[in-house]
Amino acid sequence: MIIAIFISREALWLVVFLSCLLIGTSIYFTMVRYRAIEQLSDYLRQISSGNYSLDVRDNEEGELSILKSEIYKVTSMLSEQRTLLEKDKTHLTTAISDISHQLKTPLTSMMVMADILEDPSLPIDKRKEFTNHIHVQLDRLDWLVSSLLKLSKIDAGTVHFKMDHLLVKDIIQQAVDAVLIPIDIREQHITIQGDSSTELIGDFHWTVEALINILKNCVEHTPTKGTISITFTENVLFTEITIKDSGNGIPKKDLPYIFKRFYKGSGTNEESVGIGLAMAYSIVTNQNGDIEVSSEHGKGTEFRIKFYHQKS
Repeated sequence: MIIAIFISREALWLVVFLSCLLIGTSIYFTMVRYRAIEQLSDYLRQISSGNYSLDVRDNEEGELSILKSEIYKVTSMLSEQRTLLEKDKTHLTTAISDISHQLKTPLTSMMVMADILEDPSLPIDKRKEFTNHIHVQLDRLDWLVSSLLKLSKIDAGTVHFKMDHLLVKDIIQQAVDAVLIPIDIREQHITIQGDSSTELIGDFHWTVEALINILKNCVEHTPTKGTISITFTENVLFTEITIKDSGNGIPKKDLPYIFKRFYKGSGTNEESVGIGLAMAYSIVTNQNGDIEVSSEHGKGTEFRIKFYHQKS
């Protein structure tokens, strides 16, 4: 402005005008920026109070727009994490409720029988009968707690599944040996067919555990003198184990839920806990596998277990 005074009066007014325009423009954009920052602050306050429904993004360019986009990404991530935490909380509450129910039944039964055993006039044969029932309930509790611990380890991701090349015939034989007694008691017939050189990639002990639980289910739902067939094949994509029984089959309404923890379909034995198939599903799927089930009333149930090939 001082220089413009020495040039001319017109130059002075031009410099004054341009200076005012520049200062006004600067003030305007500063106010706009402060307003946007205030909106962001309000947006963040609402997020901290639990409101994740707002969208702060705009279609403009500039540093603030980039910042808004980044904040929205973080907000979306927090919203997803909150949803997952709520689902985990609900799942945990349901699991605790189910576990409490499963533990309460045998404990109540044992408490009643223990009270009866305190009667000194109770006959010896009845005393032996109730004592045997208590042992059965204790075995059931032991199996339930052991199964829940295994499932919790799998869910927590603390189980390290080995990826070894295994002969399928060895896995099946080990699993069948574990259920031979109930098979003999029910006079059931079991057949095994497949190439002895067929392999799968997985953990031997955990895979045997999964097959045992599936076989137990088949034995339980197969009538006396019924049949259970096991076949296994291998192709370039996967190794498949098929277990089929000659039972009454699973009702269509129960099929979508049979791998759900603690689910007990219609016609299930009262002693069943509803955890065996859930464990089998978790074990197989955590080894790059899958289980499919098909059933038809009066024609039995078929489990198709696939272990997809992968590098060990």
